[in-house]
Amino acid sequence: MNRRYFLLGSAALAAQRTVYPQSALGVGMIGTGNRGSSVLGSVVAQPGVVVKALCDLKPDRLDHGATIAARDKPATLKDYHELLARKDIDAVFIETPCDLHVEMVIAALKAGKHVYCEKPAGITPESIRELLKAVHASDRVFQIGQQMRSLVRLRRTIEAIHSGAAGEVIMVKAWRHAGADLPHDSSSADWFFNASRSGDVIVEMSVHNLDVCNWTIGSHPARAAGFGGALLWKNDPPGRTNMDGYSLTYDYVNGVKLSYTQVFFHPRGLPGGGQQTLVYGTKGAVDLDTSTFYPLEKNGKQAVLTEPVEEDRHAHVAAFFESIRSGKASPADVDVGATAALTAILGREAIYRKEVTVWDKL
Repeated sequence: MNRRYFLLGSAALAAQRTVYPQSALGVGMIGTGNRGSSVLGSVVAQPGVVVKALCDLKPDRLDHGATIAARDKPATLKDYHELLARKDIDAVFIETPCDLHVEMVIAALKAGKHVYCEKPAGITPESIRELLKAVHASDRVFQIGQQMRSLVRLRRTIEAIHSGAAGEVIMVKAWRHAGADLPHDSSSADWFFNASRSGDVIVEMSVHNLDVCNWTIGSHPARAAGFGGALLWKNDPPGRTNMDGYSLTYDYVNGVKLSYTQVFFHPRGLPGGGQQTLVYGTKGAVDLDTSTFYPLEKNGKQAVLTEPVEEDRHAHVAAFFESIRSGKASPADVDVGATAALTAILGREAIYRKEVTVWDKL
């Protein structure tokens, strides 16, 4: 899985893809929990889309999903294989726990469906290798649910950085700091706190942030080192195996350095909370969240690289359907998803093994 493979993969997929311009697309949704219900709302908002079937193991989630898609009167199922067997479904959304993503994506592609899969692309290098093989062998559209790729202002800011707005990028500092743990009685608590199912918090959550760092840096890391664990929420909830705090350093193929932290105990009101990405270059630094450039030059002036825009919260789902209909490349294809997930896994394994982990040996 070298850099050339990732860079060329998207072009190859676009060249072999079949275009499906039909006016109405049948959709199936696998997983109607919190995230699935949110994405389902975006699906229903799209023109020329009909929700044909919903699938979930829990009746209350199915009922909630059926209410959201009541306009289309979808069938409600417990077995996702039944959903994939339906001939009236063109595209499938997979919004299930992380450990099920690859298995379901491969089954959906074999059934001839276009696939929108929630992040992460996978939670082990082996599963991601199988995913890449299946997607690259298919002519269906695959999109990963890393919706930050569809934020207009962020994209324009990163384009400005790539054009040299801050000079040559040399370092990035980013973090994701929450003031509390995920609710222990939430609908995802049965798998989120189990690292063997979620991939741990870095893979389940911070894959978004690390993807933005990869995107900005224009490469993937060569190695990683870090430390972390359950620092505050020890065995809480009982049986917990995922972390609540960690710190990582990445060394990228192109020489850029990344410092990244995630915690679940950042007090409200303390500066530095939330999510932020700072990009340091030879001419100054850029705050990605405000699109503000801060010059190193003594008399230099701050500048806003990209003015705020009204973002469409349905944009990422809309891009998926546009890709199906027109053949346009997805903003977050399998190579984006695989690279982001492997970046997170590289960091996780550095923490678990207490050693520097190397991309080429992952």
